[in-house]
Amino acid sequence: MNRIKYIMTAFAFLSVLGISHAQQGNRYIRRGNTDFEKKDYAGAESNYLRSLHKGADAYKGLFNLGDVYYEMKDYGQAGALFDSVARLNVEEDIRSQAFYNLGNALLSASIENDTVMAEALPLSIESYKNALRLNPSDTAAKYNLAYAQWLMKDQQQDQQQQQQQQQQDQQDEQQDQDQQQDQQNQDEQRDQQQDQQQDQQQGSPEQQSDAQQQPRQISKEDAERMLEALKNDEQKTLEKVKAKQAKGKPVKSEKDW
Repeated sequence: MNRIKYIMTAFAFLSVLGISHAQQGNRYIRRGNTDFEKKDYAGAESNYLRSLHKGADAYKGLFNLGDVYYEMKDYGQAGALFDSVARLNVEEDIRSQAFYNLGNALLSASIENDTVMAEALPLSIESYKNALRLNPSDTAAKYNLAYAQWLMKDQQQDQQQQQQQQQQDQQDEQQDQDQQQDQQNQDEQRDQQQDQQQDQQQGSPEQQSDAQQQPRQISKEDAERMLEALKNDEQKTLEKVKAKQAKGKPVKSEKDW
């Protein structure tokens, strides 16, 4: 019996200690809220972290700490904390608010950084939808969802226009290259035709050499005159020879000794 009283007393002591510990955590939550309203985000961050160590309700410290990082434009850290709250076993209203804030963090990251928009924007739309599934009457979530969807459609149109412009630029570049190649081919053909015409007019070197080696052609009249001249020369030569033979050589007489 005494043992049972001892256990009950210990349990009551631990319960009081747990309540006291939670109360200290909630005190840090209140201090953090005061710092947050003053825009002292560094002080708010410190108090919210202390509240988690002191045993306050986890979702309160995580949720409020996410608000601090959101105001500091650390959207990645804020989104991670809101996502953690949304996964906790808490009331649907709290989870709906966590999904809504997660959508805001992702949407803000998309607006301020084009490089993450393609990935973050669809996630923000899904977060707003999750918030509305838990709380269909959340008008702020409806408005932000519509804005995120419009922004995504506008982004898709921009991407489509950029792709079309790139394709058009590539086609224009290819067309310019084709025109340059056609012009080059035409120039080469024109040069070849000019060279062929010059060769036909002047004759090839082989043809010119053959023309120089071929004997000159003389007319029939010229040939007859040349033949007559040769005959005359030959007649004169014969007459000279006969004249020399007629004179003879002088004969020397030898004495008869």
